[in-house]
Amino acid sequence: MCETTGSRWPSRSRATLSRRALSRWMLAAGAGVILPALAGGGVAQAGAVGAANAADLPLPGPMETCPVCGMLVAKYPDWIATVAFADGTAVHFDGAKDMVKYLREMPRYAQARTPEQVVGLAVTDYYDLSRIDPRTALFVVGSDVLGPMGHEPIPLANDIDAQTFLADHAGKAVLPFDAVTLPLMLKLDDGDFSGLGS
Repeated sequence: MCETTGSRWPSRSRATLSRRALSRWMLAAGAGVILPALAGGGVAQAGAVGAANAADLPLPGPMETCPVCGMLVAKYPDWIATVAFADGTAVHFDGAKDMVKYLREMPRYAQARTPEQVVGLAVTDYYDLSRIDPRTALFVVGSDVLGPMGHEPIPLANDIDAQTFLADHAGKAVLPFDAVTLPLMLKLDDGDFSGLGS
């Protein structure tokens, strides 16, 4: 069931997969290859069999809203984050912070979903605006850069970019995805950078 349209398969302008990506995902799902959930983070491991490439995940339609905050996602293309599911649907967020809240509190935001149904994740790299897998990205927190929802964990593809961003934007820490926790996201909402370092 599509969370956006309420139908089994959303319209092409909504959160759909390319036919090729959908075929790969459905083939993997049909063969019983659903990504195992991590015990701590609750999302599938990067590089696991059946994992979707972040660059192949769908983009939001013009009227899609973030399931966490309700904002229109397409208005903020530099910040889009995506969670894709084995049934071919996807949900989009106006920043990595709301995606993390969604993933860490799925019973609250997506009662019919489980972490085992997640087949792909994507966040938007700050520098080149490419879609990258958050499980292999690094995140700078506590910087002077604000996203659509205020303080955001800033996704970066590699350590060199993360360290450059940290220095250029008064960041407090560089963290892997597993360390980008719900309590940290709630602290960012409040502008609280205590315990983050410099």
